[in-house]
Amino acid sequence: MCQIGIRLFNWSEPPCVTVSQNLTRNPIRFCSRRSFIISKEEKPKLCHSKLFPTKMVMKTNGFVDGSLPDELKKVLRLVGSEWGDVVDDMESLQVIPLKGAMTNEVFQINWPTKCGNLDRKVLLRIYGEGVEAFFNRDDEIRTFECMSKHGQGPRLLGRFADGRVEEFIHARTLSAADLRDYEISALVAAKMREFHNLEMPGPRTVLLWNRMRDWLAEAKSMCPAKCVKEFRLDSLEDEISMLEKELSHDYLDIGFCHNDLQYGNIMLDEETRSITLIDYEYASFNPVAYDLANHFCEMVANYHSETPHILDYNKYPGLEERRRFVATYLGSAGKQPSEDEAELLLHEVERVM
Repeated sequence: MCQIGIRLFNWSEPPCVTVSQNLTRNPIRFCSRRSFIISKEEKPKLCHSKLFPTKMVMKTNGFVDGSLPDELKKVLRLVGSEWGDVVDDMESLQVIPLKGAMTNEVFQINWPTKCGNLDRKVLLRIYGEGVEAFFNRDDEIRTFECMSKHGQGPRLLGRFADGRVEEFIHARTLSAADLRDYEISALVAAKMREFHNLEMPGPRTVLLWNRMRDWLAEAKSMCPAKCVKEFRLDSLEDEISMLEKELSHDYLDIGFCHNDLQYGNIMLDEETRSITLIDYEYASFNPVAYDLANHFCEMVANYHSETPHILDYNKYPGLEERRRFVATYLGSAGKQPSEDEAELLLHEVERVM
């Protein structure tokens, strides 16, 4: 029988977090002083069907009819104990599926506090299957932990092989219409500037082009010859190289970019009017102009419509809206940008759209 080890770590404020498969440290922003991880090497790999059996259904009162895996139970007990809660009775857990995630399954988990008059809330994230073709999970976890260290996004509370437990953020996810709201758009622009200026580990080199080549190679390996021809995959390598040559300049501002800033990855606290960016699977160093351009393109999408795969470019932001967003982005650091500075960044955004 394979033994399962649970590791506890105290934060001692190292320069930045480096995560291996056997070790994690919790960010200083944790509400507890420890985080918990069940090592991947110390347990058999759980497939998704074992993690949440198909027979498990939701009762009308929201409680789980079935059992959670032992690895997750241990993480929840340890997380709860750090708050002074006793999470021994798994029947007392309330598990609520949350909608909107594209590459993961997410659940809100509640349990009664020690006082009994309030519920503790955490978010459970189950990693999606097959997503390794798009991003490296170890890199994503390292980014998540460093973001927590910087006070960005939810805090990491515990990990196990097929998922993690995160802080539950009391905020709402934006809608497609919210991106066109003047006030909310200005908040997003300022948060993007803050995000791009974060000190993150790794070389400040552009990842975009190699990532596109990796995705192309993955697509060609999966597609039958008919589809390779239909989608002209054999010609895309030359197109990627052409774009890289035309759009790469030494003067481009390189920052840590989200690279997937669609409305579902932006949360708004209605009381404080603060913005939180979530889901860092694709985050990396890139020219900030590319991240701004991608955000503008996301304004034409509605992933909750009957045709979420169809983009309506009639909804693309007009020049004045783009100019206002760029000016707010540059001015959010406290220094009003010059007209030339704003126009230069806007020009770079236009080039890569």
